Amino acid sequence: MTASESDRLHSQLSRFEDMFPGYRTEMVEGNIVLGPVKPHHAETIRRVWNALESQVSEEWDFLSDVAVPMDDTNEFCPDLAVIPAAEVAKNLSAYSPELIEIAIEVVSPSSVRNDYEVKDRAYARRGIPHYLIFDPYRQHCLTLWNPGPDGYLGRDTIPYGKQVTVASGIGTLSVDTAALPVDPSAV
Repeated sequence: MTASESDRLHSQLSRFEDMFPGYRTEMVEGNIVLGPVKPHHAETIRRVWNALESQVSEEWDFLSDVAVPMDDTNEFCPDLAVIPAAEVAKNLSAYSPELIEIAIEVVSPSSVRNDYEVKDRAYARRGIPHYLIFDPYRQHCLTLWNPGPDGYLGRDTIPYGKQVTVASGIGTLSVDTAALPVDPSAV
């Protein structure tokens, strides 16, 4: 890790902690982005976390909404990320993207472009092996793998109601999407 990467791990977002309750705060393309959190968002995160937690070894653990500085203009707070348990145990306010085996985002109305475009490229550039996008509006999960300089080269769209399976470096993991919430406006 270079000195500039180490400096970035001292989250720029930490100065906004507790200033905007009920809003998720990230830095995307140099802009501070606030997004309101809805119950289906949190419910999706909880159900995916619960499904994966029983499948990973005790060497792995989860982060949720913790800063991951990507570069000078992007500091994301993944809805869920799988990283080594020893790193989670450090209880830091920011973590290096190189630790992430799987990044997971849940789409909200204000995050569509960021989740599908900006994070696709940024997570891939940093070499995060797998990126999953759960979308309660389109009622599907987009799985992305094989990171490249312009985004992920592999992608599949799995409609809600089917099993999402990811063959990752920590094992084959799956999430049954049948019980994931769907926004009422999408029905």
